[in-house]
Amino acid sequence: MKKSNPLALLPIGVFLVIYLGLGLLFEYGLHIYMGFYNIPIVVAFLIALLVACLQNHALSFDAKLALMGQGIGDKNIVTMILIFMAAGIFVGVVGRSSAESVAYLLLSHVPSQFSVVILFLVSCFVSLAMGTSVGTITLITPIAAPLAVATGFPLPFCVASVIGGAMFGDNLSFISDTTIAACNGQGCRMKDKFRENFKIALPAAVITLAVILIISLNTPIRPFPIIKEYNLVQIIPYILVLAGGIIGINVFVVLLIGIVSGSVIMLATGEIAATSLLANMGTGAAGMFETTMVAILVSAICALIREYGGFEALLRGIKKVFRGKKGGQLGMGLLVGGMDIATANNTVAIVMANPIAAEMAEEYGITNRKTASILDTFSCVFQGIIPYGAQMLVAVKLGQSVTAFQIIPYLFYPFLLLISTLAFIFIVPEKSKK
Repeated sequence: MKKSNPLALLPIGVFLVIYLGLGLLFEYGLHIYMGFYNIPIVVAFLIALLVACLQNHALSFDAKLALMGQGIGDKNIVTMILIFMAAGIFVGVVGRSSAESVAYLLLSHVPSQFSVVILFLVSCFVSLAMGTSVGTITLITPIAAPLAVATGFPLPFCVASVIGGAMFGDNLSFISDTTIAACNGQGCRMKDKFRENFKIALPAAVITLAVILIISLNTPIRPFPIIKEYNLVQIIPYILVLAGGIIGINVFVVLLIGIVSGSVIMLATGEIAATSLLANMGTGAAGMFETTMVAILVSAICALIREYGGFEALLRGIKKVFRGKKGGQLGMGLLVGGMDIATANNTVAIVMANPIAAEMAEEYGITNRKTASILDTFSCVFQGIIPYGAQMLVAVKLGQSVTAFQIIPYLFYPFLLLISTLAFIFIVPEKSKK
């Protein structure tokens, strides 16, 4: 057993102070729009890595480099990075405009009274297929804003329904950054994590749908005619990726199928030229650069912290507060939730919490699929609520004349997801099979 050393956790504290401190300064002190997202997170982690390297003089720098190499070279980290790249290429190939087709199809054939219900359902599908909550909000909010004006539904109600649906898919999608990070960080299969998550997310989604429907039926509205062309053929790659992931096909095979089918369809429909297709592949992969670098740097930092005894100290502290398997699961959730509040990025929060959660899982006897599910779910809960998260900031910008604090009371899904998660932790027994 490694010696407990709380000072070994200093690099994490340094990162949080730099990132959270500068983010708050830019967001509320200097009033720079999306201040948290102007902070170069890679630089903040590099500073934290430097602090880690300056600790523990008993180890030579070469020995520390060897430890970092072992951490970065872990099979799960390598797999995570390759999946990030493949998912980026897929998104680059299929684009995002075709996802709007689902919204316009349904809104064109459903009475206006149920239009907010459709916004929620479409957001669920689009985020599940695309694997990005921010992308979904970017696509669907411009539809929600004029719909609210035309029908008379409250604008915060419409925008919050989009955010809720977006977080549903972000939590479950096989190509979501959070799913990739949680599954590979805990060494579990995506389909196992999906099944664990789905039974938690489904009740929250169903109750959210019922609440939205009740509010809609009790709101006097005006008809809202939708006239917009849509091409459902371009949805096929999303459906293939979603279906392949659910039935358990290897994630690399699933993404390859999505990339190939998307390329064929986009070229056949004349949506894009061959030269542009290749450029989009490169752009999609490049879009994953920061996430990949964060995974690499966090792996290096955590390897040093583990060697110095930082994780042992953290585990001892957690065990004093959270007792038993159920308490351990709640501790994991609050750990990743705290990381998300500090970083305003659920993927980064999961990557940071992964190694600590893995040791907690072993200590408390929690299955890897349950651990991955808890990390992803709690991070999505907090990310969907915090007023300075990318999801909320984008929604406010595109929603027109609406504030985060007007939207938050209508965020039924994130709050219900939290309740559902706590119910499954403390009420539903966990199977012992890994």
